[in-house]
Amino acid sequence: MNPPKYPSTDQPINEMDLILTAASEGVLAITLNRPDVLNSFNLAMANALLAALRVAADDPSVRAVLLTGNGRAFCAGQDLADVLPADGRPMPDLGDVVRRQYNPIIHAIRTLEKPVVCAVNGVAAGAGANIAFSCDITVASEEASFIQSFVKIGLIPDSGGTFILPRLIGLQRAAALTMLGDKLDAGRAKEWGLVFDVVPRAVLADVAMGIAKRLADMPTRAIGLTKRGFNAGFANDLDTQLALEEELQREAGRSADYAEGVRAFVEKRKPSFQGR
Repeated sequence: MNPPKYPSTDQPINEMDLILTAASEGVLAITLNRPDVLNSFNLAMANALLAALRVAADDPSVRAVLLTGNGRAFCAGQDLADVLPADGRPMPDLGDVVRRQYNPIIHAIRTLEKPVVCAVNGVAAGAGANIAFSCDITVASEEASFIQSFVKIGLIPDSGGTFILPRLIGLQRAAALTMLGDKLDAGRAKEWGLVFDVVPRAVLADVAMGIAKRLADMPTRAIGLTKRGFNAGFANDLDTQLALEEELQREAGRSADYAEGVRAFVEKRKPSFQGR
C-alpha cells in the first residue's frame, strides 16, 4: 500500500486546525474542529473537509471513513458570521455559497466508493444534519438531535436536503421537518430511518469506529460498487437498474477480493480482503 498522504495521528489537515484527521487500520477519521461555534462551517473548514475526503478517495490505504465532530455538537450548519456582509455592502449570493461549500462535500461523500460512517455526537442542524444523512451508515448518541433550521431564517434545505430527505422518510415527513423546523430527537430519527442506530454518548466513538474498522476489513471494491448502484437507483427505472447491476457484478467478479472470497469459502477460512 502507498504511504498515507495525511498525518497518521490527530493532526490538522490545514494550519488552522479546522479539521483533524487520524489514520488507523484502514480508517481515516475526520473530525470537524470548531467546537466554540458548534462546528459550524466557514469556507476554510468546508475546504478542509473536502480536501480530507479527496485524500480518502485517492489513497488506497484508506478503506473506510469516519466523520464526527469535536465537542458537544456534530455541526450547527453554516456559520452565519461568515456570510454576513460588511456594513454598506450587498448580501452575498447564497447560491454561490452552496455551490462553493456544500455541493462539493455532498458530492464527495456520495461518490466516494468507500464506506463513510458518521458519528453524530450532538446537535446536527441545517447543513450539518444533511451531511450526516448523506453518509452511508450514521450512528447517533442518545443526546443527538437533528433540525432543518433553514426555514427559521427564510431559506430552503440545501446540502442535498431536498433530495435525500424525501427518499429516506417520504414526502410528508420531509415536508414537516423542513417547513416547520422542529427538532427531531435521535430516537425518532432512528425510528424514521434517518440514522442506523442510537447509542449512549459514552460508547458512540467506540461503536462508530468499530463499524468503520469492520468495513475497512471487507471487500472495498464491492462496497464501492454497491454504493454506485444505490446512487444510480435514485434515478433509474427497473430495467436500467437491472442492466447496471449486471455491469457492476461483472466488475466485482473481476476483483481480487472476489477471488479471495471464493478461495476462503472453499477452504473454509475467513477471507483476507485487500480492498482490490
